[in-house]
Amino acid sequence: MKTSTMTASIETINPTELYELIDSGKQVDVIDVRTSAEFEEVHSTISRNVPLDSLNPHEIMAKRNGRRDEPLYLICASGARAKQAGAKFAAFGFQNIVTVAGGTTAWVAAGLSVVRGNKTISLERQVRITAGFFTLLGFFVHPYGFGLSAFVGIGLMYAGITDTCGMAMLLAKMPWNQKRANP
Repeated sequence: MKTSTMTASIETINPTELYELIDSGKQVDVIDVRTSAEFEEVHSTISRNVPLDSLNPHEIMAKRNGRRDEPLYLICASGARAKQAGAKFAAFGFQNIVTVAGGTTAWVAAGLSVVRGNKTISLERQVRITAGFFTLLGFFVHPYGFGLSAFVGIGLMYAGITDTCGMAMLLAKMPWNQKRANP
């Protein structure tokens, strides 16, 4: 029994329900929109990585080999980036987009199959570390450095209100968050 919810043409499914679909033999497409480094650390066995900052809805739909009308499942760490990716698909008129509630965190917590690699620092933690660093830097380096601290604070408030984080988008493009070449 599917207990998905609907948000502006983007459905949500919990990890266990998605896994039951897969287990029943249904072929599904799952796109993980986290950074390559996050994906390499841990991901569901059936997902492929297309980071949010390089997501091209038209390209993904074109590669679905005649299955464009079948649901496309989006997953990230907790669900926020998957919702952003879903909004990108919806903006281009694509339907049948389903986000995985709770993301990879919920997938792992449910004890479902994953592939594990090298440990990395999550993008969320990188944002907190960077924000803390700039806040302290602004406070201690110059008497008028409070402006930098205020700027970081305003950015964090904006991120909380809009669920869009400019600092996270910049950090996602950093070399350590990109796909590593195999030795």
